[in-house]
Amino acid sequence: MGVSSGYLEAWEGFWRDTPVIPGAAIWDCDSALSAEPHLELLSPYLDAAPLPAVDLGCGSGTQTRYLAKHFGRAYGVDFAAAEVDYACRADPDGMAEFRQLDASDTAAVERLHAELGTANVHMRGVIHQCEAAARPAVAEAVAKLTGERGRAFVVGLLSAAKTVLREIAEGGPPPKLASVFSHGLTPGEVDDAVVPELLCGAGLSVLAQGRIELVMTEYRPDGSRIDLPAQWLVVGRGE
Repeated sequence: MGVSSGYLEAWEGFWRDTPVIPGAAIWDCDSALSAEPHLELLSPYLDAAPLPAVDLGCGSGTQTRYLAKHFGRAYGVDFAAAEVDYACRADPDGMAEFRQLDASDTAAVERLHAELGTANVHMRGVIHQCEAAARPAVAEAVAKLTGERGRAFVVGLLSAAKTVLREIAEGGPPPKLASVFSHGLTPGEVDDAVVPELLCGAGLSVLAQGRIELVMTEYRPDGSRIDLPAQWLVVGRGE
């Protein structure tokens, strides 16, 4: 179906204006606080055969580069050209491969699947940020890419995250959060059951799940880090 032009331009503008510095984006935390613990939770469910990894909604590519160390081949995909350019510039050694791809574009996802075959998918904080109409197609993309043997590790914000963000924004948001708001980017309202329901609706089974923090790179005036309450799921076909 594809994203709307206004939504695309908002993300293009955000990544054009964000300096290529680790942690410059509010969600661009070190992989030791994100992909590394995610992989520890995912590993027991992985197929023994080596599969490539797809970081769906890769952003700066920080987590993609970590995945490349463990899966051999890792592909970071995102729908904004400025975002992909940012990820490439942040990866001068070419550890991972980055491509522009709209996960709600069924034909584009089909082409990627035809090229890569079955893959393991990492998706951190994407569905809540999608336009509502695109969310089912994004869940279908996870199902298509993982196929019969792949697994996906999916992180989605819990509804309580809205309260945290609202409290932080009172009296003026800190700089990194202000940058997100200034580009017209705000997390969508998603009930806690929506992410697992969308994935199951795409034909996937929830193999494991739990609570986790979506680690941020911004801090409160008292020095405490702003982390957002989230849920994690390992999904795939079969047991």
